[in-house]
Amino acid sequence: MLGRKVTFLTGLAGFAGVSAIGGASVNFAMLITARACQGAFAALLVPSALSLLTTMFTEQKDRGKAFGIYGAIAGAGGAVGLLIGGALTEYLSWRWTLYVNLIFAGLAFTGGALLLKRQPSQVKPRLDVPGALLVSGAVFCLVYGFSNAATHSWHAPSTYGFLAAGVALGVAFAAWQGRAAHPLLPPRVVLDRNRGGAYASMLIATAGLFGIFLFLTYYLQQTLGYSPLVTGYAFLPMSGGLIVMANLSTTVLMPRFGPKPLIAFGMLAAAGGTAWLAHLGPHTGYTAGVLGPLILAGIGLGMVIAPAINTGTFGVAPQDAGVASATVTVGQMLGASVGTSLLNTIFTAAVTSYLTAHLATGRLIGRQALTGLALAHGYDTAFWWTAGIFATGAVIGGALLRRGPLGQNRTPSPADDRVITAQTEATPVRPA
Repeated sequence: MLGRKVTFLTGLAGFAGVSAIGGASVNFAMLITARACQGAFAALLVPSALSLLTTMFTEQKDRGKAFGIYGAIAGAGGAVGLLIGGALTEYLSWRWTLYVNLIFAGLAFTGGALLLKRQPSQVKPRLDVPGALLVSGAVFCLVYGFSNAATHSWHAPSTYGFLAAGVALGVAFAAWQGRAAHPLLPPRVVLDRNRGGAYASMLIATAGLFGIFLFLTYYLQQTLGYSPLVTGYAFLPMSGGLIVMANLSTTVLMPRFGPKPLIAFGMLAAAGGTAWLAHLGPHTGYTAGVLGPLILAGIGLGMVIAPAINTGTFGVAPQDAGVASATVTVGQMLGASVGTSLLNTIFTAAVTSYLTAHLATGRLIGRQALTGLALAHGYDTAFWWTAGIFATGAVIGGALLRRGPLGQNRTPSPADDRVITAQTEATPVRPA
């Protein structure tokens, strides 16, 4: 509706503004409101940035480099954010974890305003209001249901009721998209096997990635006693492995083998790393129990995230670039939200059950020692589940994605034919 450049700059400016408001919060309600507004402006910013990459870099070699860098930032940004956030919290204030966004947004806004060309939309779409309401309700119900299970159990009506409502709304959204005149998510975008497999892989990989961030942060700070800054440094090996493999996979391996073997093998490597982490005890050191698994998981995720982003936006018509980019982003954000809430629920239940079952032991060894054992049991349980999530991703990615490099051995579908025909009819004829 507005064009990619305008949407990108609006998202940047809004995100910076509400970050400043959040940093200056005088009460919890003000902080939470600012965070919600951050999410709204990020929803403008991130898909438009990815859409700009999709339309600016069309040559396979340039596209591989661009998406390698983007995938490295998308995957390693969380770990780097832990380092920067830890330093700001330790030496300044938590408020600076929000104020710092003004620096990054200011640099990006200046570069975008000077360097990006305005790309007005050739087609002025109408907003699919029913579709937006259905899918937003579905996502909210799913995330709330999984989060609610941590405090009210899986058997509570407020848990299974919201989960059931989320599934029902999701089914209704899918049915509506096949009938809507201007669908929010055109079926032609998501029903392509490669793109569908990429979206599912992105969701699963991000769910596991944020599980690693969450529970290793708990473990390093609560069990090993690391400060926020040292915790940030502890995640750097994972960032290094992810950055190297994200660039290597998109520039060297993707053109040769395509996304299928990369995503499947990367998921298995990440599963191996988290299964390794599932052996942490209350006294396991960083070098012995954390460093190796972090590097292995980072390498595996580097082979998943960047290829998935590239594949999820490959082969779409220019007018669908924003939709494809937004779908990748939704998969990333939904994976983070659902993964964090689900795994945190599993962790909480594991700790509680361990404490209940070992009350007698606690009288002998002391309450603090029992708590340490219970937390270690919770971490191990959560990491085993995370490994299962990655293993499921390997199966799904291997089943959905096509063999071979992108653009090869692909038979156009009837939906593609309709899109090509519509584009041809809509393109004005210009004199030579």
